[in-house]
Amino acid sequence: MSGFVRRYLAVVGRFLPFAVAFLRDRRRFLLFGGPRRLDEAAHRRRAERMRDTMLELGPAFVKVGQVLSTRPDIVPPVYADVFATLQDEIPEDAGGDPRAVVETELGDDLDLSTLETVAGGSLAYVYTVAYEGDRIALKVRRPGLKPIIERDLRVVRALVPVISVFVDERQEYSIRNAADDFEEIILDELDFERERRVMADVRANFVDDDRVVVPAAHEELSSDRILAMDYLTGRKITDEDALAGLDVTPHEMAERIATVYLEMGLVDGVFHADPHPGNLAVTDEGALLIYDFGMSERLPERVRGDIVDLYHALVRRDVRELVDALIALDVLDPDVDRARVGRVLELVIENLEGRSEITWRAIITELTTMLQDFPFRIPPDVMLLVRVGTVGEGVCRQLDPEFDFLVVIRRFLVEQGFVERELEGMVEEAWTDAQRSLPALTRLPARLDRSLDRLERGELVVRTEPANGRARGDQHLGYAVLAGSLAIAASILTVRPGPHAAVVAGLSGVFLVTYLVAQRGT
Repeated sequence: MSGFVRRYLAVVGRFLPFAVAFLRDRRRFLLFGGPRRLDEAAHRRRAERMRDTMLELGPAFVKVGQVLSTRPDIVPPVYADVFATLQDEIPEDAGGDPRAVVETELGDDLDLSTLETVAGGSLAYVYTVAYEGDRIALKVRRPGLKPIIERDLRVVRALVPVISVFVDERQEYSIRNAADDFEEIILDELDFERERRVMADVRANFVDDDRVVVPAAHEELSSDRILAMDYLTGRKITDEDALAGLDVTPHEMAERIATVYLEMGLVDGVFHADPHPGNLAVTDEGALLIYDFGMSERLPERVRGDIVDLYHALVRRDVRELVDALIALDVLDPDVDRARVGRVLELVIENLEGRSEITWRAIITELTTMLQDFPFRIPPDVMLLVRVGTVGEGVCRQLDPEFDFLVVIRRFLVEQGFVERELEGMVEEAWTDAQRSLPALTRLPARLDRSLDRLERGELVVRTEPANGRARGDQHLGYAVLAGSLAIAASILTVRPGPHAAVVAGLSGVFLVTYLVAQRGT
């Protein structure tokens, strides 16, 4: 029996009790009977058992659990909360001894008698070692791990048809796409060269910002299995005394975390995607120290623009633009029934407005829950942004329970000019409309003069009574509408340099006087 088949059967055997439990939630006696109703505590206990099973199955399944923690389109919120606690607590000798890798690749360059263990993760282990009179950190990939990961990824892919039997039909689309996402994210984490480049780019982006510290890499000691970097220490961000004696409050640190991650994602386009407490620390100088760039992403400018558009659509409660943004981000298929999706999104906005407290997690949960009747997916780059938002918001709220992530987002977009650029676009559109209308307005006096001449010669008949005998409304109301519309356009154009606002305001005044004079004569 091949290693793949044995592994597949072992995994199926470990998860079979959970599959039966989920089936019984839908039909108490598997094939018949009504659904079971379990309280949240029962689901949490089941989620904790699933989390422990993932830990026991090894690195690939730890990563699967971490990814599922940010996929509310697949797992309910209580399961996502529990899976988010997977923190790579894997024994050092799991998958082979990483020290053997250090001895093989750096035995001639380092004094290995100074090698000390720092921490272990699902894919790598971290040591410190003396180097050129200082201590550096070595992130070492577990030996023989890549073939194991690739085998387990094949197992996960082979499990998808089986899992589809135990889930609602509308979730099958998300699960099939999630299998592709698992593979991309996990293989990216195994690529230490990619991680080194990302870390270097983020460090360069914040090199002049004393609020943030990112370790520098030692390229001469790094390879595809080892990432060497400065060994920097700090207090764990969520420790009770993390900010003791420092000139920074918990609220200020929470705002700093949120702002730094927004800057990484929306301005720089390269971001650290795993801001759990184990990867964030505070230095003795009060700076935010960021570790472990294995889970990271680069965002093209187009995607960043689409994300800003998504936020603007939510703020303006513009359902049409919200649908456009979700399609642009590849969350929804371009051929989706836009009218039907729009009605669902209107309910999402209404439900959020009815809450006393709106959080990032609440928005994502509400959005993905309501969209489950449609084929939709969360692409890897968007999924990692969702993870940054949900995990980062959790850290910020541990620092400051009253922290409002959405307020920080709004302020950040204003400070970075995203909102101003949107306003400029609105003004430009209004000015274009005014320019198109101006020729017609300038020709109005001549047309009015010709019409009066025709009336004087008896060539134009003005009907004074409605044909159907019903009373006519205000015949001069059009002047008032023009005056009001031009006044609004003038107020918008005041943000632009030049005489445009004055010209439009003058035209508004002309139509207003015309309306008042006409009203006086009736």
